[in-house]
Amino acid sequence: MGQTTRLFIAAPIPDALQQYLTEQANRYKSDAIRQVPTENLHLTLYFIGNVPASQLAAIQNVTAHIARQFAPFDLHLEAIEPGPKPRSPRLIWARFKSHDAFAQLSRSLTVALSEEPPLNREPKPHITLARFRKDRPAPHPLESFSPDEPITLRVDEIAVWHSELGSPHPRYSILQRYPLTGNPPDGKTV
Repeated sequence: MGQTTRLFIAAPIPDALQQYLTEQANRYKSDAIRQVPTENLHLTLYFIGNVPASQLAAIQNVTAHIARQFAPFDLHLEAIEPGPKPRSPRLIWARFKSHDAFAQLSRSLTVALSEEPPLNREPKPHITLARFRKDRPAPHPLESFSPDEPITLRVDEIAVWHSELGSPHPRYSILQRYPLTGNPPDGKTV
């Protein structure tokens, strides 16, 4: 990994959901759109960026500690669509319904791992499926799709990921996984 390493915290995606999302992303075939490879699909919780490799152990310890504070939870797919701004999109994403546990987990990681205070906006649970190329105009019109049947993503673990920049896509690899082992509030299933 060298003297610095590029890291992020994300939940892995099950193979079956990866395949489904890749099939849906294929609806947006265009020279102006660069699809994310299936094996790179993930649910980002916090992007760390480039840090000294010597900080990896501390980042892993913080991530493990936070994972022990949260119980597994389910996210429900709302739409596959251009985003994050519909009028000026820069990517295609699978957008999930807002969820308090996701927002709290994302904020906890951000507060613990960021050198600056987090922005005061609600984290949006999503998986990036494709990005628009900067050297080409975005294709229009771009439709939104809702799943024909309910699609659920069970978030029961998070991981520290390594990102190695490359062309045409970066390569992502999981360095360490951490199960969510906390108790739901009041013993309720989330």
